[in-house]
Amino acid sequence: MEELPIKRLILIVEENLDHARLIERALAEQAQRQIVVMPDGEQAMQFLHRQGAYSDAPRPDLILLDLNLPGKTGIDILGEIKRDANLKRIPIIILTLSRSESDILRSYELQGNCYVVKSTDSEQLFHIVKRIEEFWLGIVTLPLE
Repeated sequence: MEELPIKRLILIVEENLDHARLIERALAEQAQRQIVVMPDGEQAMQFLHRQGAYSDAPRPDLILLDLNLPGKTGIDILGEIKRDANLKRIPIIILTLSRSESDILRSYELQGNCYVVKSTDSEQLFHIVKRIEEFWLGIVTLPLE
């Protein structure tokens, strides 16, 4: 008997609305995807900690995290998540415009699962996100909780 596909929740933490929409559109082509977009690190952490309006929020299976966020930076968020025993197993893909070697090194030091530089070309970015989806949600076996 064939197993039914698991509906996966993807949290996108992205302040650039155009990028967020494009990433969401690329991921939404698969029916078994639930996508949540947070425009800043504060809201993302409230969602992850199930605080306030997010008290019933499900745990994400994958996080796409931009580094360039208002308030808390993506590096701050990455560090907070990886220090939290309840969240640290969630794979975090850094998806950012930054090509800074220090950002790349710091992301891996804080246990980011991979670092991908976004293209400024929307068609290229769409294809990058599709490749991320293929690998992380098609090939990799993710923990259920």
